Amino acid sequence: MDAIIIEVIRNSTSYIAEEMGIVLRNTSYSPNIKDRLDFSCAILSSNGELIAQAEHIPVHLGSMAIGVRNIIDYLSRESIDIEKNDVIIVNDPYIAGTHLNDITLLKPIFYDDIVGYVANKAHHVDVGGKVPGSISSDAKELYQEGLIIPPSKLVEDGELNKELLKLITSNVRVPKFTVGDLKAQISSLNIGVERILELMDKYTCRDVVESWRRSLDYAENYLKTKIKDIQCTCEGVDYLEYKDKLININAKIEINKGKIKVDFTGTHRQIDAPLNAVYGVTVASTSFALKSIIDPEMPMNHGIFRVVDIVAPEETIVNPKKPVPVAAGNVETSQRIVDVIFKTLYNIFPDRVPAASNGSMNNVVIGGKGWAFYETIGGGFGGRCNKDGVDGVHANMTNTLNTPIEVIENEYPILILEYSLRKDSGGAGRYRGGLGIRRVYKVLSDCTLSLIAERIKIPPWGVNGGCNGSPGEHYIIREDKKIPLSGKDTVTLNSGDVVVINTPGGGGYGSPNQRDMDLILEDMENGKVSVDSASREYGFKK
Repeated sequence: MDAIIIEVIRNSTSYIAEEMGIVLRNTSYSPNIKDRLDFSCAILSSNGELIAQAEHIPVHLGSMAIGVRNIIDYLSRESIDIEKNDVIIVNDPYIAGTHLNDITLLKPIFYDDIVGYVANKAHHVDVGGKVPGSISSDAKELYQEGLIIPPSKLVEDGELNKELLKLITSNVRVPKFTVGDLKAQISSLNIGVERILELMDKYTCRDVVESWRRSLDYAENYLKTKIKDIQCTCEGVDYLEYKDKLININAKIEINKGKIKVDFTGTHRQIDAPLNAVYGVTVASTSFALKSIIDPEMPMNHGIFRVVDIVAPEETIVNPKKPVPVAAGNVETSQRIVDVIFKTLYNIFPDRVPAASNGSMNNVVIGGKGWAFYETIGGGFGGRCNKDGVDGVHANMTNTLNTPIEVIENEYPILILEYSLRKDSGGAGRYRGGLGIRRVYKVLSDCTLSLIAERIKIPPWGVNGGCNGSPGEHYIIREDKKIPLSGKDTVTLNSGDVVVINTPGGGGYGSPNQRDMDLILEDMENGKVSVDSASREYGFKK
């Protein structure tokens, strides 16, 4: 085949995934999907290999191939035939690969026979369970986190399965959002199939499938070329925080003869708490971290997985056994897996690995009767070898937006009292870490708060002599009294209570005393650093 045609088909396929995302965003109902953009879209081969993805959520995308392969295997075992106009729905984390809130829809691409699949995954604001928003800090088993949907036909022969939809909406707190968002996901899949078939009509089905195959080969060879001269083994460890314990994640990375092996042997056993990360999350976090450091511009498809071998022992926190809970593994453990791989890769690529970013999605879940609000809050990005970290952004495994204040106050009984950057929260260094965020909510009715956050005890680490970023600090103000939150809390709020979230800053890169005086003055003028902090960290004279 002509190389130009292969490249045109590759880029066209990627854009089809992007267009699927546009349709999903524009037709969805919930602020969580319409405004925060907590969804992802991808196109896969007939045997479940990732062909193309939109630039959406890393933890969704990296787990998509695992989930689709599991769905195909499940349907085969259960003797369920998937036909031309069927849409499969699933949210079981041990099949789909993330957590219950992420509902995956899958539709086959038929051109005489199945030649591929389109898929999307969207975080639904509530899927039932013990607390509004379905993400609690104290769930002991998966069943407490919400309704579990095995692979089932939501659409069969083009007809919506109203009985299944009724079953789902009978178990959630905000059914109008669930129905609207599921229909948006179906619309997204429909446009994906339509565009792929148009591409096949233009170039022939055979040429498109062959181009996909060659794209996988190209990604495989690209990565092998990048690491062909590297031969080394290194190890690292980082920790999650749970109550009074630290939960270790160990990683051993071996690069040899054009292959990469990442071994999590020695990682903490699974726990009866939501921090367990199913295997799909571990694969997503690992592949993201490797790509980010080895070459961020590297094409991302299933070819990479031919080069990378991921060993995650069963019944550990990075590959648990059902039915332990997993809601926070998707959002928090994923971040720590990235951190430990970055820390380990620093031994090989010291000029490419940044200081630790805020290391948490800082999940805030608030809800009451008939409503549920969920958002993740950004923090500081770590300093890098040639520039400062970025202030107040989502980092690594998340790529969502903030929820606009106007949307929150229009949709929910919540007022936002403050939304600002935390002065002095970035770690000092030749290149300082980005600032964390301060977000302050006032609830206007009795409700429940679930907070899932990290980096409260162990701050984001600096590298190459840089200082740590500030840890997170979260609390409730009730009748002028400050009630500290540990980071893994599910509590009842009274109308009028104020919730204060201070997210961590990023770590610093390089020795602080190397920072230029002009940059110190600029930091103070921009409100990033106080005079006292500049004096203490950089030797600035008042």
